[in-house]
Amino acid sequence: MRPDAHPPGLMAAVPNRGIVPPRPIPIKDRASILFIERGQLDVLDGSFVVVDRSGVRTHVPVGGLACLMLEPGARVSHAATALAARVGCLLIWIGEAGVRLYSAGQPGGARADRLLHQARLALDPNARLKVVRKMFDMRFGEPAPQRRSVDQLRGIEGARVKRLYDVLARQHGVRWTGRRYDPSDWGGADLPNRCLSQATACLYGLTEAAILAAGYAPAIGFLHTGKPQSFVFDVADIFKFETVVPVAFRVAGNAQQRKWPAVNDPVGEVRRGCRDTFRKTKLLTRLIPSIEEMLAAGELDPPKRPDDAQPIAIPEEPSGDVGHRG
Repeated sequence: MRPDAHPPGLMAAVPNRGIVPPRPIPIKDRASILFIERGQLDVLDGSFVVVDRSGVRTHVPVGGLACLMLEPGARVSHAATALAARVGCLLIWIGEAGVRLYSAGQPGGARADRLLHQARLALDPNARLKVVRKMFDMRFGEPAPQRRSVDQLRGIEGARVKRLYDVLARQHGVRWTGRRYDPSDWGGADLPNRCLSQATACLYGLTEAAILAAGYAPAIGFLHTGKPQSFVFDVADIFKFETVVPVAFRVAGNAQQRKWPAVNDPVGEVRRGCRDTFRKTKLLTRLIPSIEEMLAAGELDPPKRPDDAQPIAIPEEPSGDVGHRG
């Protein structure tokens, strides 16, 4: 296990034998991410643990984490998966150092009324454009140019992002040839691109956890479309250059200049830098309010949550965020 976060969270209890299952705590009150590789995730003696090959247990305060990033070599038991879902910790299966995302669990699940509202906004051309313009404003700190379509705004954004990459590369002394990488060939990318892939993987995992906790769907995007994480990219891009991209370029620059400790483990240094940046910027407290703010810009009234015609057999209990299962 890579102890890249030191969360203050709770030690989870096994939800049987009369022990009350833990309730999710709000995303804003959690630590951000933890990377795990080459270990078995399980629930043993009432605790969520990682067991290495020699049988040594390492306790993981799963209830105090937003998401667990599972690298190659990690295995998960049914009990661990169920407990992670109950406490609202997102499990994300990734490739080496996060260059690929294979699958993600669902600790909360989209709430019907919020999912319908999100879909309605995305399908209404005028509302969608308003949401995209708000995202542009939130990302760059200025209103989007008038009389531009979504595709035109996407092109403007791409050009600005390219310039920002160039500026950061010069600031940190990085030899930069552009954003180029092959998800199927992690080692084929140059050092700055590997650092960026790791940094964005951290941010995407955290953002997806917040989207699910808020009751929305990661796949229904506005600027990005057609991908399982389209809305994740939309939301994460607002914070990317404030948080993880500078970390990636700083570490890449230090590594290229043979500065310790980045030269020894640049990808690990990026993870630790992202963790610290999330904490300093209080990103977890800002994600869900920012999602609500950008969707409100669509100016469509959200539907009222309907009463169930037939009461459900197992009543929901209060939980940390509106999208978390009871």
